[in-house]
Amino acid sequence: MTAGAQTRKVSCVVHVRCPDRLPEDVYRQVLEQLAALSPVVQALPPTAALVELKGALRYHGASARRLGEVLRVRTISRLGVDVRVGIGPSITVAATASGQITEPGGVLAVDPDQVADWLGPLPVEALHGIGPRQAQELRNFGVHCVGLLAAIPPATVQRLLGGRAGRLAADRARGIDPRPVTPRTLPTSASVSRTFTRHTLDGAEVRATLLDMVVTLALQLRRRGQAARGLTLRFAGGTSWEKTRRLPEASAHDDDLRTLAYRLIDAAGLQRGRLTGLILRGEDLVAADRVAEQISLDQAREARLVAEEVSDRIRAKFGPGAIRPATTLLRVS
Repeated sequence: MTAGAQTRKVSCVVHVRCPDRLPEDVYRQVLEQLAALSPVVQALPPTAALVELKGALRYHGASARRLGEVLRVRTISRLGVDVRVGIGPSITVAATASGQITEPGGVLAVDPDQVADWLGPLPVEALHGIGPRQAQELRNFGVHCVGLLAAIPPATVQRLLGGRAGRLAADRARGIDPRPVTPRTLPTSASVSRTFTRHTLDGAEVRATLLDMVVTLALQLRRRGQAARGLTLRFAGGTSWEKTRRLPEASAHDDDLRTLAYRLIDAAGLQRGRLTGLILRGEDLVAADRVAEQISLDQAREARLVAEEVSDRIRAKFGPGAIRPATTLLRVS
């Protein structure tokens, strides 16, 4: 099957990108303008959104490019926001197109039959989903443009970028992206709380509880299709303490959230108060498909990510408590 045949599975996707991060109320008004064109709108806060126009083109009696121009005029005139509008037959193509608009706003439409020719000359870092580290690794191998990325064997890309990230990069360079636009407005935070049956200063118990919370929060984010840019840890009970830190990169992986959560609790100094509970909150959430899968030469980490995927499938079948870290068994119920 050709790349063109694959991309026709999603006939008309619009990726709208705001030039700057918007206040929440303004961002919601942008979503309302999108909903006036099509009921299938997927929020990607705080600066982007997706729209599926496949069923709306006949209703409006206009081309996708024309509807993109209408959207841009409306957001400028009504909200003072000049959006960048990328249009293509898949999420990857549409998002890549919006990223190629250098002015504050504009419309760029890619015809399904022109996907390979249009993507080919672009630098690899321009392909939606390719992060800086991935791009550098590809360039070190001699792959400077999307066309070359599409031409080399997928197995080679996987060796360069890692299993899952390599598969995605190889497919998307060929215009293959079967993901649908899923109507949803994503919450901007998610939290998990735990209480102790008594005041505690037991470091092992507190740390085991925190690990249990990390695993629960990470699983919740992955099920939602989200990733957190930061974490907030708060103590409940006899002491008042709250701290927020940013992750180096948005993530919903157990390892990344655990590392930051442990740094937060180490910075707290538990000797100054007794705890009755903990609250862990994922902050500034984004859609997971907006997060570039970065390469890692750490084989142990790659193995843990594979194990995480398997664990998620087991939990989906047998319940979230089917697999837990052994350390969490220390936690007092």
